[in-house]
Amino acid sequence: MTSSRKAQRLLSRLSARLSFGPAARRPVRALARGLAVAGLAVLAGCGGGTSQIEAFVPLRYFAFGDETSTLESTGRKYAVNALDANNRLSCADEPIWVQQVASAYGLAFAECNPTFLPDTNARMLARPGTKADDVTAQVEAQVAAGGFRDKDLATLLVGANDILELYGQYPARAEASLIADARARGTRLALTINRLVSLGVKVVVATVPDMGLTPYGKAQKRAFEDLDRSALLSRLTAAFNEQLGVNVVLDGRFVGLVQADLQLQAIDRFPGGFGVVNVTDGVCTVALPQCSTATLVTGADPATYLWADETRLGSAGHAQLAQLAVDRARRNPF
Repeated sequence: MTSSRKAQRLLSRLSARLSFGPAARRPVRALARGLAVAGLAVLAGCGGGTSQIEAFVPLRYFAFGDETSTLESTGRKYAVNALDANNRLSCADEPIWVQQVASAYGLAFAECNPTFLPDTNARMLARPGTKADDVTAQVEAQVAAGGFRDKDLATLLVGANDILELYGQYPARAEASLIADARARGTRLALTINRLVSLGVKVVVATVPDMGLTPYGKAQKRAFEDLDRSALLSRLTAAFNEQLGVNVVLDGRFVGLVQADLQLQAIDRFPGGFGVVNVTDGVCTVALPQCSTATLVTGADPATYLWADETRLGSAGHAQLAQLAVDRARRNPF
């Protein structure tokens, strides 16, 4: 039976089984027609029609953002750095999330290319200390270096440094003023993402992890009695993320939103369900990016720690973020 005849039969069955009056039947018939069209699309995708949805496979990948996405020229990262048996840096091990996204598409960064791929079509534009307004310069740097083209994918995560900067101004600035500033920064970041979209890039953007749930945020709650400082950090994060989500292009053909904040909140509540053992402490005993598998908390497995230090993700956090990002890139109708 052809796809069109199957769709007609579906429509007929829906109409025959409904006993509403004529006026009520009209919207139901409209729904049935919509279902029939959807059925045609599904059949076509399964080979029953003349067209097929083509999965998006990027030919180039760009990492924008702050240190959570940064690889230094040596391959060192602002997370746990793996060492090999000879105590040398092994940049492909303990990969950060952008490395995992690149690897999912067979791409690699020049900063970490241990298999010597001839074409390193993943470009590192993320820089330590980046805040929301700084991403514009990262985008324009690529525009000046040759721009973008079809089949380009970008990921973007930034905002943690904004939240920490704003929080550092409390209580000299009132909370309402800080919340307004966080919202404004989220809005401006959304406009930068929209600029990327206008340049033809497919963008996967991650919300800022809930900074109130970081080891730093939890320590601030213990240290102060004037206000629940962890909750303040969470409110600042939420204000930033809210305006980011409201103002970015709401079209899955161009932008995929990864809700990292919600995922990490779930992990914080139920760590065992995600294979995480510690959500309270950083696994590193030295400052990033000098942290390595030789400088961890005694007996710690980095794969089970959510955080590397007080504010930045560890191996478990990067794995979760990468999984969400790759899933979003593959599911979105890019």
